[in-house]
Amino acid sequence: MKFIPYSHQAINSADIKAVVKALKSEWLTQGPNVQKFEKSLCVYTKAKYAVAVSSGTAALHLACLAAGIKKNNEVITSPITFVASANCVLYCGGKPVFADVYEDTVNINPKELEKRINKRTKAIIPVHFAGHPCAMADIYRLAKKHNLAVIEDAAHALGSSYLHKGKRIKIGAGKHSDMTVFSFHPLKAITTGEGGAILTNSKTLYDRLLLFRSHGITKDGAKLKRKKSENWYYEMQELGYNYRISDIQCALGANQMKRLDRFMKIRQSIAAYYQKELRNIEELILPVQSPRVRSAWHLYTIRVNSLSKRKKVFQKLRAAGIGVQVHYIPIYQQPYYQALKHQKNAYPIANKYYDSAISLPIHPSLSTKQVAYVCKTLKGILYGR
Repeated sequence: MKFIPYSHQAINSADIKAVVKALKSEWLTQGPNVQKFEKSLCVYTKAKYAVAVSSGTAALHLACLAAGIKKNNEVITSPITFVASANCVLYCGGKPVFADVYEDTVNINPKELEKRINKRTKAIIPVHFAGHPCAMADIYRLAKKHNLAVIEDAAHALGSSYLHKGKRIKIGAGKHSDMTVFSFHPLKAITTGEGGAILTNSKTLYDRLLLFRSHGITKDGAKLKRKKSENWYYEMQELGYNYRISDIQCALGANQMKRLDRFMKIRQSIAAYYQKELRNIEELILPVQSPRVRSAWHLYTIRVNSLSKRKKVFQKLRAAGIGVQVHYIPIYQQPYYQALKHQKNAYPIANKYYDSAISLPIHPSLSTKQVAYVCKTLKGILYGR
């Protein structure tokens, strides 16, 4: 069987047509497709404002800048995530601090988070691991108690939602956060090739994000510090960055948004298949979906009950043409973070998770035949067949 990647983009003829149309237009960047894509994100999530940028990492960086993260500020995040969730704090001169995770959802545990809040803490970056929403109401309550900003890292969670007081809240709506960050890398829920976005309900944060996205420069007459009548006049008011995204990318993103719910249903059906086929295997712990949430199922991560067995299972699945992966090596175990004196033994749940985790393939281009092959192969490895 052809190699099965753990994730993959889903591009159709309509996506290609949208990109070609953008290429033939007058605008390749900073044009109407950017605003169209941003609007589609707002309509879907119910957020007031969206700022599309060049990557999910750029989105995290700008969110930290807009939140005012500076030297000596501490920001608490999860250790089980991609390094960008912590690196964005370092970019601003701040210090990332990690809090251990729940054993079942692998999301940051608010009780562990609260232990790490001190007078230097400025913000919290909860990560919706694998698309399963964090306990946002609890995290937001803590944040407001200590006057902290909340930046949701929702790189895995476009399409996810949770119930709060009888109402379903989509990730990105900003009900329990100041900003939400998405990624549109090819392996994510939808893609723009590379790209990201920050969503917020704050006009103040929105204006700061726009400024930081494009060199810290504004031409808006109402915002100029020096009142000038010349049409060419502009001001650099902050040390910003070139984190702009192109109209070509946003044309693809806007078209992909039309199929997001369909992509979600496919991922949910694959997850359900895995749950049914693998549920009675003693050697495995399967991922959970809490009753009050709808996960985007960006990842389907099983756990094998020993480190030595995990390695064997991983290697044999790869040898069988199944592109399994491990998400993630805890950030504090990375050499760079070890040099910053992060303690490896301070996060027992995260360490236990990492020693056993394997992500199985899950994406909209996966066929039922391929999913069945993954299950059959995994069972064969575990049962010695």
